[in-house]
Amino acid sequence: MPANTTCTLDAWLAYLEQVHPVGIDLGLERVAEVARRLGLLEGRLAPRVITVAGTNGKGSTVAMLEALARVHGLTTAAYTSPHLLRYNERLRLDGCEADDAALIAGFEAVEAARLDGESISLTYFEAGTLAALWVIALHRPELAILEVGLGGRLDAVNVIDADVAVITTIALDHAAFLGTDLQGIGREKAGIMRAGRPAVLGSRELPESVTLAAQEQGAPVKVLGQAFHWHSGTRGGFDWQGTDLEGRSLALRDLPDPGLPLDNASTALQALACSGLALEERRCRQALSELVVPGRMQWLGQWCLDVGHNPHAAAYLAGRLSAQPCRGRTWVLIGMLVDKDAEGVIEALDGVTDAWVAVTLDGERGREADELAARIEAQGGKVACRAASPEAGADWLTGELSPEDRVLVCGSFFTVAAILSWKQAKPA
Repeated sequence: MPANTTCTLDAWLAYLEQVHPVGIDLGLERVAEVARRLGLLEGRLAPRVITVAGTNGKGSTVAMLEALARVHGLTTAAYTSPHLLRYNERLRLDGCEADDAALIAGFEAVEAARLDGESISLTYFEAGTLAALWVIALHRPELAILEVGLGGRLDAVNVIDADVAVITTIALDHAAFLGTDLQGIGREKAGIMRAGRPAVLGSRELPESVTLAAQEQGAPVKVLGQAFHWHSGTRGGFDWQGTDLEGRSLALRDLPDPGLPLDNASTALQALACSGLALEERRCRQALSELVVPGRMQWLGQWCLDVGHNPHAAAYLAGRLSAQPCRGRTWVLIGMLVDKDAEGVIEALDGVTDAWVAVTLDGERGREADELAARIEAQGGKVACRAASPEAGADWLTGELSPEDRVLVCGSFFTVAAILSWKQAKPA
């Protein structure tokens, strides 16, 4: 980007997509050097830093951490990816999306640092992560919450030492970069842990490599189902029990179901307790009752939007829909990328689906509707429509819905983003 040119956020994003030859380039040497030049490694990013890694549930866990911390009076910064409609969604400061000016200032600082001396190439994600960290450092929040990208040990976020490391789940995804060995994936994601600092493990089914890595690094662990757990409450919500840093028991009663995985809600509560925050039952109820996370079990009338795109996430969606039966039909509008496990997702959703709408996603990783429909039919599913885009599928489906039907939109961030835009464009 030319040094003395005034550029919009869109122009910066277009530039960043062009300056590195590949979209994903795992490794910390380049990122760490630019972070050092930016001064990000000289002190603490915030008095409390929580890093969240995992295959599924990261976004909802970050959102619950943020909401719970804010209702307890903490100033916050939350970094997450990818976004649905606006790049600004990736960085929230005190609950509000960062404005264009803040992000542009971050990109300018990163660009100056990477060109200061020997030029260093950064991917789109790496530049965005460093820009967000620079803005967070400038903002000086009391709590910074950082979502790891697809990896862990070699992810750009991992240049920052967290006070609490969270791992939500480990499942097969991004196989081209992480492989198909769950033990190996677990070790990679466990790389966000730090010696002497607590790690909160938010799944009962993590590979053994995660706990072994924690032992090797000297990170004390809090494991779901052991140090903390939840169970159904008497009023339709849930009760939570956990422990503080010293191992003392904590208990919260009759918390509302936020409409998100309760394993993740329980994990967020435990992570905040490990950060030293004194949890108050009344404030926790308030945060969880008011929480809405775009693209995560997000209901817009008859339409439920969820970015789930692997079998583990699809199985959770199927369970939620089974627990909320409807009088009409359940339609699934699905669009997926070619590098995702379509058969596994279809199999997980088959038992709750009456009819499918397969849609094409554009781009070099996009999957054609006909190819997706063939996989659905091979498993005995009924494909009611093949559409050239998510919007076209939604247009067709609108004419077929009865008032008692419901629609699950899933398979990709791109699918959900398209339907969100489509819904917003519709007259009220």
